[in-house]
Amino acid sequence: MQSGENMAIKLFTETRKVWENITSTGNIQDIELEIEFQKKLLEFFHIGDFYFMLVDISNARFKYVSPAITNVLGYKPEEATMEFILSKIHPDDQGVFLNNEKEVGNFFATLKNEQIPKYKIRYDYRILNSAGEYIRILQQAITVQYDDDNNVLMTLVVHTNITHLKKSNTSVLSFIGMDGEPSFYDVDVEKAYPTGHQLFTKRETEIIKLILKGEQSAAIAKKLFISTHTVNTHRKNILAKTNTKTTIEFAIKVISEGLL
Repeated sequence: MQSGENMAIKLFTETRKVWENITSTGNIQDIELEIEFQKKLLEFFHIGDFYFMLVDISNARFKYVSPAITNVLGYKPEEATMEFILSKIHPDDQGVFLNNEKEVGNFFATLKNEQIPKYKIRYDYRILNSAGEYIRILQQAITVQYDDDNNVLMTLVVHTNITHLKKSNTSVLSFIGMDGEPSFYDVDVEKAYPTGHQLFTKRETEIIKLILKGEQSAAIAKKLFISTHTVNTHRKNILAKTNTKTTIEFAIKVISEGLL
């Protein structure tokens, strides 16, 4: 089992690797007026308490964190470094974060230079607040500075508390087009990094997938070349692990919470 500190270091390192694909070590210019414009633009999408950050992508650090982070997470702006915030992402969502950021890099690689500031990135994950509770935040990001070689230099990132709106643990990545650009919702994200904890064994996962297809124990046993008794034992273990009592209740929980 990795310590929390080691996990945070690994996540920060992997994040820097992912971002290297969409940035370079360009110069960050004074963009105060542009920031104000983007802040006003993003206000149209707020659906809860929020704070914002200016992210220097090339150096993997925050240039600025708004004081409102205290209202949302309970942390002070001066303690909210990149490493600190990444370390607060739920362990089961760290892979989600990295996979989404990798997909963002792939998407931006397909854009023309003038299209880069016309897309807002949106996805959600859980983050630990100062009270020791995980809340779900909606992360929205817009590029506010980039160079002629399509390298993203700085982004404006907004974190909005959507715990009251979404109970599912399934994250959705979308690219929202502005100024006439098309939008892409619920993007299929490659699982380059492992997501979630290993709640189920390999055999249990095979059985769950067949259960969700409506297969009965006898049919599952035949397909997997095991006894019906073994299948039923696995089913009991699966119900126990998910704290459910019926197959229907279990199926709803697996799908709604993205347990597979």
